Amino acid sequence: MCHILAAAVEAVEPAGAVRRNVQRDGDRLSIGGRDYDLGKIRRVLVVGAGKAGVPMAEAVAEILGDRLTSGIVLVKEGYVGSDSHAKVSESWRGLRILEAGHPVPDQRGIEGANQIIELLKEAQEDDLVICLISGGGSALMTCPEDPVGLEDLRALTEALLASGANINEINALRKHLEGLKGGKLARLAAPAHTAALILSDVVGDPLDVIASGPTVPDASTFEDAFRVLERYGLLEKAPEAVIARLQKGMQGKFAENPKPEDPIFQKVHNVVVASNVLAARAAVEQARREGFHAMLLTTYLQGEARQAGRMLAAIARQIAASGEPLERPACVVIGGETTVRLQGHGLGGRNQEMALGAVRDMAGLQGATLICLATDGDDGPTEAAGAVVTGDTLHRASQRGLEPADFLERNDAFHFFDPLGDLLKTGPTRTNVNDLAFVFAF
Repeated sequence: MCHILAAAVEAVEPAGAVRRNVQRDGDRLSIGGRDYDLGKIRRVLVVGAGKAGVPMAEAVAEILGDRLTSGIVLVKEGYVGSDSHAKVSESWRGLRILEAGHPVPDQRGIEGANQIIELLKEAQEDDLVICLISGGGSALMTCPEDPVGLEDLRALTEALLASGANINEINALRKHLEGLKGGKLARLAAPAHTAALILSDVVGDPLDVIASGPTVPDASTFEDAFRVLERYGLLEKAPEAVIARLQKGMQGKFAENPKPEDPIFQKVHNVVVASNVLAARAAVEQARREGFHAMLLTTYLQGEARQAGRMLAAIARQIAASGEPLERPACVVIGGETTVRLQGHGLGGRNQEMALGAVRDMAGLQGATLICLATDGDDGPTEAAGAVVTGDTLHRASQRGLEPADFLERNDAFHFFDPLGDLLKTGPTRTNVNDLAFVFAF
């Protein structure tokens, strides 16, 4: 099973994904099938944000070589290793990697975003801006707009994460409260050429949602953003400055984000270099090599995590009862991103909660295993990437006095699985393409 999980993560390794989409031959630079003549390019600037920023920057820097002018990429705290620091100082010329807070934005994210803004203000028509975007970019590249401040964004982010709102809804708000998001980075980079290399962490790969779409036209409006607060009962909890900006935007006092017809996008090229479906397909291929009957069921798994867990357990039971949809040994791969509506004050993440939701329904199944994995190695604010459930998990838990329903009630999946030794602890993978779940039947 380990080789199957590893194959999924390796298939979306960011440096390799960049190299498959970016090649240089002398003055010819090809990015996602579009060619740029470096002989006519004055400067090449690299900017970006996301958990995969370091390996993406490594690959781009190596490909560009002496044609890299300068750049700034923001990554999550702890994602820059000593080797990367050495490379920055020795061979990456003017490209700097800066750390910032995630999932709740911090002052470092604002400072880094301001540095990106200052760099892009200098961009001219014969420059090329390469933008490196991956999951986590929304929180890392933070630029609140009047009258919103950092503390407003922090409070709103925490409320949204606890509400069960999905990433599309969360990012609709972010795009209307912050600069650089919702196509505003592309507007700032204009009239330069802009090529964005995107590692997708959003179900279905909608470009305007990934990292809040900094280089993509924004189809949402101030009214759409306001409706998100209404939908989740957050109008009274949201900071006054947030409400004020959204209301003024609906009144036309703030301009909407750039729309598809805006001419700035004529010189923008967006390329998805890796995604959840690529990782899921790689897992299926590896499972088949190892002798499993394997299939990719969907990469659109969404909804409440604990309920999704019950659905995954139902698949395991179906295989056990009828050999459908696959005969044993079977491996069913599911991708997507669920949500958690916080009711308690426990510790966990959506993958751990999804696994916990499956424990009771998996009980007693022979030769069945469910694995729920965050591909970035970070499931919620924990050191775990996910969790494993088998047919005897409930029995082992009961022997320790652990009742799944109690832990679900307080959203405390981490402390349910930790004493059982059933947490997955991979450490940061430096990639991020949503979540994967694996249903095995032997």
